Amino acid sequence: MKDRIEADTLGEIRIATSKKWGAQTQRSLENFPIGKEQMPLELIQAFGLIKKAAALTNAELGLLNQEKAESISDVCDELIWGMLNEEFPLSVWQTGSGTQTNMNLNEVIAYVCNEEKQERNWLHPNDDINKSQSSNDTFPTAMQIAVVLKVKERLLPVLEKVKETLADLVEAYKDTLKIGRTHLQDATPMTFGQEISGWLTMLEYNEKMLNDALKWMYELPLGGTAVGTGLNTDPAFSEKAIQLMTRWTKEPFAQKENKFHGLSSKDQFVFFHGALKALSANVMKMANDIRWLASGPRTGISEITIPANEPGSSIMPGKVNPTQIEALTMVCVQVMGNDTTVGIAASQGNFELNVYMPVIIYNTLQSITLLADSLESFNQRCLAGLRADEKQMKQYVERSLMLVTALAPVIGYDKASQCAKQAYEESKTLKEIVLSSGLLSEKDFDKYTDPRKMV
Repeated sequence: MKDRIEADTLGEIRIATSKKWGAQTQRSLENFPIGKEQMPLELIQAFGLIKKAAALTNAELGLLNQEKAESISDVCDELIWGMLNEEFPLSVWQTGSGTQTNMNLNEVIAYVCNEEKQERNWLHPNDDINKSQSSNDTFPTAMQIAVVLKVKERLLPVLEKVKETLADLVEAYKDTLKIGRTHLQDATPMTFGQEISGWLTMLEYNEKMLNDALKWMYELPLGGTAVGTGLNTDPAFSEKAIQLMTRWTKEPFAQKENKFHGLSSKDQFVFFHGALKALSANVMKMANDIRWLASGPRTGISEITIPANEPGSSIMPGKVNPTQIEALTMVCVQVMGNDTTVGIAASQGNFELNVYMPVIIYNTLQSITLLADSLESFNQRCLAGLRADEKQMKQYVERSLMLVTALAPVIGYDKASQCAKQAYEESKTLKEIVLSSGLLSEKDFDKYTDPRKMV
């Protein structure tokens, strides 16, 4: 395969003729052969929106001729729809400002436009595609747009489906009695529907937290250019460009009032990822509850059954493991780790620019994707098939010594405690001990320890 020769301010460089990128992208590929992590395509597509809006706005302001603007706009549409994905191979581990990715966009768009025009130097990556922009304001703008769109298109819809499944389970088991547990020890009775309602409410709170945190992503620093002053940009540029993106995405993006803050601080990502961490914490709690309740089948708690997705052991025939839960909880651990990375990276906004932006957006988008994918799989392949073993739940209620809690107001805390202790030590039922002690009649015991009156 033949190469073509491209040049930048550092000189000439060879690029495969099959590739549409230019010299700066090629240098980045050669200079940063680090890991397998590439810039997320969601970020690239958000960048496509910015480049399209910039071209049309520059044309409106008389800074770019209409033919060039329309050509750029058309190529950006191809980019947004994923038709040029293979042209964006750069590693996350590059310059902390994302400059090489911005230039990757500029070079590819210019190349395709020039190819269609059949004129090699018709559009210039910097002079035309990057007009009125800097990597320092476009990269953080793309970060924020990518997060908003990913959460709205993927995570929130999945969360809604999980909530619907939980709501169905709450209704199905609203009258199913079971023993509650605190400190991993038996506690007082409740219904299984009540227990599930706790899980449901956690996710309802998480949804509100995500939406609240997402609000801080809408103020875009576009127009700040190099250090936030807006050098080389028409004063009307950013507002007009952002209005276009708001119209296209139907999301209420707005111009950030203080662009110095927008370039140097990534506090909104720390805040938003904190909401992802809170979701992970609640999902981990719910998943572990389900795992414990399904433990067994003969020597565990065994209050519920969950679907068997596949054989669970290579050595123990017939064993089935809670694999969807294990996958989901591993995702939660990863998200919690990502949260630490985002927090540390956001603290590195030295002077006028944060230079850890690629790792911030990579980890944030990874967390969103992993949570959405794992919750969807868990919902379809585990939660939807969850069933209560009502016979087992009933037996646990009848055997529980914690029914004594209802007797404390009647016979006193100390006597109730002594009865529970004696019943445990003598392997007798609570009822046997209370009746033999003469503290209550059988009729009164049954009246006070009716589990249905305790929920």
